[in-house]
Amino acid sequence: MAAVDWTQLPPELVESISKKLTIFADYLRLRCVCHSWQASIPKTPNHLPPQLPWLMLPQSQPNQSHRAFYNLSNSRVHFLHLPEASHRKRRCGSSHGWLVILDETPSVLLVNPLTRGKRHLPPLSAFPNVVSFDYSQIGREYVLRSLSGELYTRSLVQMRDSFVKKLVLSSSPVEDASFIALTIVNQTGDLAFCREGDENWSFIDEARCYSEDVISFNGLFYAVDNHGIVAECDVIGPSPVVRIIQTPRLDDADMRYLVNSGADLLLVSRYLDVDHDIVNDDANVNYRTVGFDVFRMNWMGLRWEKVENLGDRMLFIGENSSFSLSASDFPGCVGNCIYFTDDYSELNYESGVGGYDSGIFRLRDGMIQELPPYPRNSTYQVHWPPGSLPLWVIPNPC
Repeated sequence: MAAVDWTQLPPELVESISKKLTIFADYLRLRCVCHSWQASIPKTPNHLPPQLPWLMLPQSQPNQSHRAFYNLSNSRVHFLHLPEASHRKRRCGSSHGWLVILDETPSVLLVNPLTRGKRHLPPLSAFPNVVSFDYSQIGREYVLRSLSGELYTRSLVQMRDSFVKKLVLSSSPVEDASFIALTIVNQTGDLAFCREGDENWSFIDEARCYSEDVISFNGLFYAVDNHGIVAECDVIGPSPVVRIIQTPRLDDADMRYLVNSGADLLLVSRYLDVDHDIVNDDANVNYRTVGFDVFRMNWMGLRWEKVENLGDRMLFIGENSSFSLSASDFPGCVGNCIYFTDDYSELNYESGVGGYDSGIFRLRDGMIQELPPYPRNSTYQVHWPPGSLPLWVIPNPC
């Protein structure tokens, strides 16, 4: 029987096979089989569902132009050329596979670490509460107006590190040219947004103080306060339209996260406690996550209902735009878990042991297991640079 020359498969058949693949790594392997197969399918797949995230690891040395990403699926580390996220740069989120980068200029940069694609958003100096910006005023380059109308100054470093809490996107800038960015402004609790092509940020005045977390869900943005009350924001039209969803108040929690989980909008409550196993010479207090609760929005009754079991869903929370995936889509993954990273404690950065508070929380028994590659045991100390804790990033070829 004559051997089959697989390189001679009709191009339309190779393309049909490629569209059946759902894992980006498998798609790349298919293109690498031979030159004829590579020529038969596009370099960039537009049909792939969201991928299993990589964990962007802290920078081990200053002035490095490459960043390390830990792949959960095969326990490997990938090094990507990413000078935009090097020393003295701050990440304030990842959304749809794009990193949000701030530095000691007013620039707000989106960069896709996989494709090296870039988009510039309006600068920090273009927020409504920024009165002026002047490089020559060293140490007080920004003049801002407080909620009470008083003027105060901030330096380049202060604005980089503390002005923006988190930024999320409605979609990938490549997949949707009309994408919208929305950010939580620290201190004031304002929500600000911009559309592609805007030169300035705009506040959503009716949604002030809903600043625990924000998510894009079903074409709208949802923001939540610490009591679980939600602001639904439609910013597609000429003026923002806000609906406040007055859910019954939830018990106190240290942090809240909104998660887009298929057809459901979830709320995750995170609980912290002082970690007495960590002793620091400078007497800084270190915290550790001790548990989570998960709630599902009941749209008929407009209330949060507690979820005891997530089925095969995995939730990924932290400084990233929170999301969920089905464990059955990724061999070796386990559902009914929350994969979390540290996104809360500047003290943990400064004390030199920040970053230990990452792990996998199992809803079935309330236990927390280690999140590779960093153990949570008290004898393992990780020395992160400030603002450089691990971050979930979805590898997105678009």
